[in-house]
Amino acid sequence: MAALSDDDITRLQSLLDGLPAPLQPLDVSALDGFLCGVLLQPRPVPAARWLPHVLDIDGRPAPAGAAAEEIRALATRRHAELDAAIGRRDWFDPWIYPLEGEDGEPAAPSECLLPWVAGFATATELFPELMAIEHPELVEPLALLFMHVPPEDLEDADALLAVIETLEPPADLAEAVQDTVRALMLIADVTRPRAAAPARPRPGARRAAATPTRRNPRSPR
Repeated sequence: MAALSDDDITRLQSLLDGLPAPLQPLDVSALDGFLCGVLLQPRPVPAARWLPHVLDIDGRPAPAGAAAEEIRALATRRHAELDAAIGRRDWFDPWIYPLEGEDGEPAAPSECLLPWVAGFATATELFPELMAIEHPELVEPLALLFMHVPPEDLEDADALLAVIETLEPPADLAEAVQDTVRALMLIADVTRPRAAAPARPRPGARRAAATPTRRNPRSPR
């Protein structure tokens, strides 16, 4: 599927904003984090389970119509795009955007990442298999993500909080985005390990094996 363009993302946000109350749809940044949280589960999550939460965080049914179908189609395209990038361990641009603080100055990196991380956290709450894995290689990348969440929101996560306290906050939004993508790839190494490439024979090894051994004419029989 083709990657979503900036116009597609704008269109998707407009469609989400147009969903009627009492639905509470994800915005595009939270949706992006949500999809990453879905894709990093140790077992694939069927679309029928995650798609309803795009249109409403509680999964309430959305009214039938062209808007809902278009939202599902755009979300499915982004899901496929992220799936391919994570599977190949390729860089991708997460939907994380600069925000302004109350004083009109650029907001801190954690404020900009919070909507994205909130979407990721929503996925881990709805599909808890990822967070149930006890693996030492998961703690640091999860800390890189959840360091942008207020500590009081991290209940029963003492080990995670202990690691977060050792991390230096990113200097700017660009560094925070880089850390986010790196963390996702590190998580994927645990939950979605790539198959090891088959060993290749050394140059000349096959040729040597295929060449008959000739007896040294001077060797004793």
